[in-house]
Amino acid sequence: MSRALRAEWTKLRTVPSTNWLLLAVVTATVALGLVADAAARCPSAGCHLDPARTGLTGIYLGQAIVVVLAVPAVSGEYGNGMIHVTFTAMPGRTVVLAAKAVTVTGATLSAGVPAVLGSLLAGRLVLPGHGFTAAHGLPPLSPTDGPVLRAAVGSVLYLGLIALLSVGVAAAVRDAATAIGTVLGLLYLLPILTTVLGGSGLARHFRQLSPMTAGLAVQATTDLRGMPIAPWAGLGVLAGWAAAALLAGGLLLHLRDA
Repeated sequence: MSRALRAEWTKLRTVPSTNWLLLAVVTATVALGLVADAAARCPSAGCHLDPARTGLTGIYLGQAIVVVLAVPAVSGEYGNGMIHVTFTAMPGRTVVLAAKAVTVTGATLSAGVPAVLGSLLAGRLVLPGHGFTAAHGLPPLSPTDGPVLRAAVGSVLYLGLIALLSVGVAAAVRDAATAIGTVLGLLYLLPILTTVLGGSGLARHFRQLSPMTAGLAVQATTDLRGMPIAPWAGLGVLAGWAAAALLAGGLLLHLRDA
C-alpha cells in the first residue's frame, strides 16, 4: 500500500493542472461566498438567512472543481493507456483504487481547509454590515461557536466525500467526460427535480437522498427542526453515495479487462 500511495501521489502532484485546480477550489469557494455575503440582507423585521450557510455558499462551486480534479486521476490513465503500466507494476487493483482515493481526497482536504476558513473570515467581515448582528440574534461567524464549527468541519469533509464519489464513478465508467457528467448530474440535477416537485412528500424524500442537498445540511446553524434531514445524518447520506460508488468501481475493476 505504501508503494501504491507513493506512486499515486507522484502522478497527482506532477500533473500541472493539479496545483491550479486546488488553487481554483480555494479561490472560487471564497469568491462566491464573498458575493453571497455582499448580496445578503438581514432586515430588522426578520432575518430568514443562515449566516453560516450564506458564508459557505462557495462550496456549491468549489465542489464542481473538485470533481474535475478527482475524475482524471482515474479516467486519465484509461485515456492515455497508462492504466496497463499501473496494473502491471501493481496487480492489486483494489490497492490501486484505494491509493488513488486516499491521495485525491488528501489533496482535496488540503484545499478545503483554507477554502472554508477563508469563506468564514469573509462572512465575519462582511455580514455584520448587512444586518447579521448580535442584536438580531446572529453574532459574527466564529469557528469557536459550536454550530459554526460543525458547519466548517462538515464542509471540509463534504468536499472530501465529493472527491471519493468522483473517484468511484470514474473507476466505474472510465471515460472522463461521462464520469464528470454523471457526478455533476447527481449533484445539481436532483435538487432541480425536488424544486419541480414542490412541497410534496416525494420532494422531501428526494432532499433526504440527494447527495448535495443532504450533504450540505451539515452547514445549517439555524432552523434545524425545519430541515428534511439532520446535519450529520445528511453528511452520512453523501458518505453512503461515495461508498456505493467506490464499491461499484472496485467491483468493475476486477470484472473487466484494463
